[in-house]
Amino acid sequence: MSHHDTVYACLDGLATTHAVVDGAFWAAQRVQAPMALLHALERPEPMPPVGDYSGVIGMGAQDVLLQRLNTLDEERVQVAQEAARRMLDEARTRVDTSSIPSLQVLLRHGDLTDVLLEHEPQARLFVLGRRHRASAARRLRLDHRVESVIRNVRQPVMVMTTPEFIPPQGFVVAFDASATALRAVDAVARSPLLRGMPGLLAMAGEPSADALQQMQAAQAQLQQAGFAIDTQVVPGLPEEALPALLQARGNWLLVLGAYGHSRIRQLIVGSTTTALLRLCTVPVVVLR
Repeated sequence: MSHHDTVYACLDGLATTHAVVDGAFWAAQRVQAPMALLHALERPEPMPPVGDYSGVIGMGAQDVLLQRLNTLDEERVQVAQEAARRMLDEARTRVDTSSIPSLQVLLRHGDLTDVLLEHEPQARLFVLGRRHRASAARRLRLDHRVESVIRNVRQPVMVMTTPEFIPPQGFVVAFDASATALRAVDAVARSPLLRGMPGLLAMAGEPSADALQQMQAAQAQLQQAGFAIDTQVVPGLPEEALPALLQARGNWLLVLGAYGHSRIRQLIVGSTTTALLRLCTVPVVVLR
């Protein structure tokens, strides 16, 4: 069985872990793809040195203490591995393997982005969770792991923003008539994951006549691909208007284009993409 269209559930043991497993399983079922539960185990930070008492402690005693610190560091690595294995075992029980082609369980060492780039040739979709913080004030920055993955991988990424996954009934495409948004529409048109779901192209702000025309062309393109698609213009900034629109829709997911690649565009779009990923309470799919 070929695994080059695998849906990867990237588990980190945070509050969104169950949503990540359930969302990935939903996706794997929809497109009948193999699924993998993946945990990237980063080496724990070494413990801070205890201080320099070399003038006070005899040489031999200091060696013994350093040795004990090393042993503790090794134990922490073992404990982290054991916790990761248990988390993966528990996640496995959430997956009904009879309704997908196959399930792999992978424990890897290293930084999440590096591990995902390694698995990218086999990947069709990466599903990950956002660190969930209730307080709005602390949510000024997107979880750096999520941001790093989205900026670096080329495959689609689905980000879980809440601890519970509810199968979405439709999708909203954040549309701003940019090259990034047009590419995202192309990706939706080809996407078996979204096929059969109603969709909405939503544009925030006060679009120009040209932008509205682009939105109508995108609507026609998606209708031709067999999608039932509406359009809507919502006043205000995308990061305020779109989360509100999604909340009113209930359990729809949000589709975003990935960051643009010119530096300036990255600053503009990057900030909107980041803000939407941070503020939304529905799954967000980032397409390229």
